[in-house]
Amino acid sequence: MNASPHTAIRIESLKTLEQFERCVVLQLEVWGYSDGDVIPRRVFIVAQRIGGQVIGAFDGDTQIGFAMSLPGVRDGRPYLHSHMLAVLPQYRNEGIGRRLKLAQRDDAIARGFHLMEWTFDPLEIRNAHLNIARLGVIVRRYQPDFYGPSSSPLQGGLPTDRLYAEWWLQSARVASILRGEAQPTEIAERVSVPHTIYQWKQDAGHRDLARALQSRNREELQSAFQRGLGVVGYDRDEHGDGAFLLSRWNDNLIK
Repeated sequence: MNASPHTAIRIESLKTLEQFERCVVLQLEVWGYSDGDVIPRRVFIVAQRIGGQVIGAFDGDTQIGFAMSLPGVRDGRPYLHSHMLAVLPQYRNEGIGRRLKLAQRDDAIARGFHLMEWTFDPLEIRNAHLNIARLGVIVRRYQPDFYGPSSSPLQGGLPTDRLYAEWWLQSARVASILRGEAQPTEIAERVSVPHTIYQWKQDAGHRDLARALQSRNREELQSAFQRGLGVVGYDRDEHGDGAFLLSRWNDNLIK
């Protein structure tokens, strides 16, 4: 099946039991999880009813993706934690994931939220580029093995290390990035991720290389955060290699 142009994709809130059940099936189709790792339909129902978000992407009548978030509170501040976003493989690279995130942002702002957070794999170059360079998140926290062992073959048996994305929805910086404007920032350090990481993770013969890279980058990023640096940019070169761009933390980044 050929993917439709992304302009034909419809984004809307999900409300029916059938739509929530489809979110369960999409998890299997996108990540190949075992039953123990799949979020059940009831959690989507609860998220929708307690002030979270369950937003879907449709090609005609077919639901081809979703984004789900839960409400949270940290240090007395309410926020939304975007726990999961999935898009069928044949519809990727069409901007659908970004459209789902922007729909989350619109809904969150309309309800008075200033912050959304989520976690993402530091080794996933395309996802990191979307989050940081195209959405404008900043990063200053790292959690080793966040979920424990994963049944998804995409994880390649590696620990489920995650970075925390902070999306300050109404900040001047985020608005500027969403308009496509360059961000003049003095970069203090870079942490690189070669595009060969995908091959290393899936090839048992090279998995030690993936583990070594994950460990090295974990140490470098945690050290940078402890020294008051934060991720404020992300580069991808013509070979597909990625790099986190770190700068001295400035509260103006979230205003």
